[in-house]
Amino acid sequence: MQLKRLASFLVVLAGLVTASVSAFAADPENTMIITLKDGDVTIVLRPDLAPKHVAQIKKLVRQGAYDNVAFHRVIDGFMAQTGDVKFGNMKNGFNADAVGTGGSDLPDLPAEFSKTEHYERGVVGMARSQDPNSANSQFFIMFAPAPPLDGQYTIVGKVVSGMELVDNIKKGDEANNGTVSDPDRMIKVRIAADK
Repeated sequence: MQLKRLASFLVVLAGLVTASVSAFAADPENTMIITLKDGDVTIVLRPDLAPKHVAQIKKLVRQGAYDNVAFHRVIDGFMAQTGDVKFGNMKNGFNADAVGTGGSDLPDLPAEFSKTEHYERGVVGMARSQDPNSANSQFFIMFAPAPPLDGQYTIVGKVVSGMELVDNIKKGDEANNGTVSDPDRMIKVRIAADK
């Protein structure tokens, strides 16, 4: 009887989680679409978790700052990092030696760490330096769960379609912390409400 009750609870819980992600997915203002070499990746942004980070990402998207920016650090089985708008634009000022060290002209952000969400496949988090309040424009997409990141890096969203395209992003050299030579890039990034 208790097993049946537990199973019912888990089914209801799964439905609630799916419904909450679906509700966010239905909001074009908080849906980011990244065009990669193989097609579009759709990310539901989570202003409920990280309002300042999401606002900054949306501002950069709307400025066109993420267009043509490299996936400069990609570690198979871990994550793909991009978003260095200062040194990562592959059509305008790409610097292979500096990519990954830059941000944007916007201010760094105070940490907005979540106690309820976890780093799992498809989660999008903000990159930062040792200072927890140093996230700016760089973000990463998880290939697999990484519990050590929970509560240490701000979660800003989750891939809801196109994760198989993220899997196809060119991987970097593990011996060199995932640095990618001749990297793939975000061809175009837009907010769904701006179509």
